[in-house]
Amino acid sequence: MNNCAILTMENLSDFECYDSLLDKSLAQRGWQTQLVSWRERSVDWQQFDAVIIRSPWDYQDDASAFISVLEEIERSRAVLQNSLATVRWNIDKIYLKSLAEQQVNIVPTLWGSNFSAKDIISFFDYFSCQQIVIKPRISANADNTFWLKKETFETCLSQLEDIFSQSEFMVQPFMSSVIEEGEFSLFYFSGKYSHAILKTPKKDDFRVQEEHGGQLELITPEKALLAQAESTLAAINHLTGEIPLYARIDFVRDNNAKAAFALMEAELIEPSLYFNMDDNSADNFVNAFVKRMKEYC
Repeated sequence: MNNCAILTMENLSDFECYDSLLDKSLAQRGWQTQLVSWRERSVDWQQFDAVIIRSPWDYQDDASAFISVLEEIERSRAVLQNSLATVRWNIDKIYLKSLAEQQVNIVPTLWGSNFSAKDIISFFDYFSCQQIVIKPRISANADNTFWLKKETFETCLSQLEDIFSQSEFMVQPFMSSVIEEGEFSLFYFSGKYSHAILKTPKKDDFRVQEEHGGQLELITPEKALLAQAESTLAAINHLTGEIPLYARIDFVRDNNAKAAFALMEAELIEPSLYFNMDDNSADNFVNAFVKRMKEYC
């Protein structure tokens, strides 16, 4: 029996996590799983054949410490998935800029640092819009993500300055299609399409995560969406030089561009893969993992 660590966080009680749905399929393929918090300092990584990063949904609170743990795993005998190189590339959302340079249609983005209240009007003016979103370049689960309206943003200024005055951030026009239709997520395991879902926020919100009241629906993606997802994945492979074990590609419909959809994020570190939404998805993941491990061996 091979040993596989599922890298997670210390307490998942406030989150919806479906990684346990992998256990049966992995066991049938000769893999024993163990949940391990990335913050546990006494772990002997040498005891594992593989470590799969799955639900460390607090890594953004101390990204440098998280990377240090992954470096320790990479020095051990365990195979880390996704790889440290992929994580380094994906952990800062500036990767979106490099994808845009590869002709991937992303949500228009301004990159900033050391936020100042006097700059915020210029953000609205730059995008010629009445609503914007501002968030950290390193973030997860919509933490410290703000939906601002031009007529009311001043109520958030002190909070914005506390969070962003000494950090790097990104600004985007608010994409109304998020609340009008939802956000599309397509899932790929070792470059092969598995399934897709549509995530819609609750009333008067824009966050689509279940923890914030979002609703999920299994869908069959339209051809244009599938084509853009696969083009995005090809660009990722080109830029990183490797095919990730898992990738979640998030889009919203873009009514202001020639492309039908705009990339929100390419999640390669710890995305929920929603194994609960598709009966074949856990097996799809395990098949990709087992095949990859045989190639490593």
